Amino acid sequence: MAQVKQNLSKSRIDYACRRTALGWMIMAATEKGVCCVQFGDDETRLVSLLNNEFPNAELRPSNAQTSLALNDWVAALDHHISSKAPCPDLPLDLHGTDFQKEVWQRLLTIQAGSTRSYGELATQIDRPNAVRAVGTACGKNRIAVLIPCHRVLRSDGNLGGYRWGLERKQALLDKESGR
Repeated sequence: MAQVKQNLSKSRIDYACRRTALGWMIMAATEKGVCCVQFGDDETRLVSLLNNEFPNAELRPSNAQTSLALNDWVAALDHHISSKAPCPDLPLDLHGTDFQKEVWQRLLTIQAGSTRSYGELATQIDRPNAVRAVGTACGKNRIAVLIPCHRVLRSDGNLGGYRWGLERKQALLDKESGR
C-alpha cells in the first residue's frame, strides 16, 4: 500500500490534551476539523506522536482563548468516554490514501454496540480479498473513537489489534455494549 506524505507545511494544527478514563488523550484539529485523537500514558509523549504524525505542520497548544471549539470538542469526547453520553458529531479532517479513507468512512457506519470483522468490512467495501489491507487501514486511523476502528474484530471474535492498546479497545467495547 502506498505511503501517504502529509503536506501540511502551511497548515496550523491546534491541539489540547486531557486526562480521561482511558488515560491521556490528545485531540488536534485543523481549520477543517479534527485530524487526530490519540491515547497514551503521558502528555509529553502524545505531543511527540502528534509531531511525528504531522511533521510539517505548525503545532499550537490550545487554550480557551485561542480555540474555544477545540476545547469544547475535547470536553465532549471526554464526557462520551467517561459516561453514557452519545459520541459527539464533530467535523473530521481525514488524511490518508483513498483506500484508507474508504475504510474509515465505512467504520463510521458501524453503530455503537455493534462490531464487524476485518473480513466483513472488506466485503462491505467490495474488496473481499483486502482483509489485511483493511486491518492496516484501521491501524493507520489517527482519530480514535470518532472513527470507531475499535469496533472491528478478528473473524474468530478476538480483539485483534488496536493502535492505543487492547485494554482501551476492550473498555470502549464494554462501555458501548453496556457491560
